[in-house]
Amino acid sequence: MKFLDQAKVYVKAGAGGAGSVSFHRAKFIEYGGPDGGDGGRGGDVVVECVEGLNTLIDYRYQQHFKAKTGMHGMGRNRAGARGADVVLKVPAGTQIFEEDGETLIADITTVGQRFVLLEGGNGGFGNAHFKSATNQSPRYANPGQPAKEATIILRLKLIADAGLVGMPNAGKSTFLAATTSAKPKIADYPFTTLHPGLGVVRARGREFVLADIPGLIEGAHDGVGLGDRFLGHVERCRVLLHLVDGTCEHAGKAYKMVRKEIEAYGHGLAEKPEIVALAKVDALDPETRKEQMARLKRAAKKTPLALSATSGEGVEQALVSLLAIIDEARAAEPKPPAPEDDVPMETGWRP
Repeated sequence: MKFLDQAKVYVKAGAGGAGSVSFHRAKFIEYGGPDGGDGGRGGDVVVECVEGLNTLIDYRYQQHFKAKTGMHGMGRNRAGARGADVVLKVPAGTQIFEEDGETLIADITTVGQRFVLLEGGNGGFGNAHFKSATNQSPRYANPGQPAKEATIILRLKLIADAGLVGMPNAGKSTFLAATTSAKPKIADYPFTTLHPGLGVVRARGREFVLADIPGLIEGAHDGVGLGDRFLGHVERCRVLLHLVDGTCEHAGKAYKMVRKEIEAYGHGLAEKPEIVALAKVDALDPETRKEQMARLKRAAKKTPLALSATSGEGVEQALVSLLAIIDEARAAEPKPPAPEDDVPMETGWRP
């Protein structure tokens, strides 16, 4: 399946049905009076978070979604039927923005969450609604409310507990493949990873989700390489594992370059807890290994882990360190509301 993390979509709610102008006609009833029914309400545009999706690829092939118009009212006081809703199914972690791409409308984070994006128009009143002592036979009815429409931007930010960051070819995909059942593309050239990947890590009887994103190079925040847009997929992570290639020329400079790009990206990513590791240590001789570890320690101002996803050295220690920070972050999070306090559907946006 192809990966798509952003889509532009046009949505339109259903218009309300018109009220009916009708008068009762029956044998032996000379003045039957008005009996026009009300129009039906138009359908809503609803966004629903469903399980089993991890991409917005469906919205590449269909960008227009329209709810059904409410049925018109009819005689004999028959109200029109409500128009059918249109439901946009999205993966967890999808954000909904207005057309400007900056104004956030909703953040869909949990499976089963539903958000009414546009409400359908109310149906118009039939002439029976306007009958009064001074107006016994009204000959008019209300039209239904017009349909609301909008253009929105869907943006997916993967939900993971931990994220891998580093330069291209730093060993991120190898680490993901070694610790999860994911099968990312691995090769000995930069930018092997072109799309984010997810895997479930099982360590010490526990599980957490690990995200891998394409590598960062100098100038990524200005669009160099693949840019830094993929950093959005680790915004929700509780901790970052920063891998530095031990076979690079200077581990300290490589670390500082990536940190500079993370800080330039913003969105609070630079303040997240970070575990630093020197990767590919199995390819280093003892002297080079010691020198690179010292460089990385000075740059990061903390003792880095020595890691090799190929030989397995340091992998268990890295997973335990990640799990400790994840558990601490989970404990600090507010508890979810009781089931009786849950709100089944959110509303509130007005275009």
